[in-house]
Amino acid sequence: MIGPVQFSPRWKEELVGSVGGKSFVIEFSMGSANHAYLPEREKWEAVAPDWAKPIWEQVREDLASWCKGQGIPLTVDSNCWVTFDA
Repeated sequence: MIGPVQFSPRWKEELVGSVGGKSFVIEFSMGSANHAYLPEREKWEAVAPDWAKPIWEQVREDLASWCKGQGIPLTVDSNCWVTFDA
């Protein structure tokens, strides 16, 4: 396991996750009803670079903890998107 994943909302309804000097972006609805969305493991692994493929479970756990602390719901779904830094 690498260090905890840090999360930071940014404009355009995106949530940036940072870990080990790398980052990824997932969908994050902002406004009166904030909501985070994480793609299911299969979709994550299908588009993830090598560094990100094995960390889906850690991302899910750290994101669930972050969302709970923020009072924000989390949905894990195959229709969600994720992008990764180069």
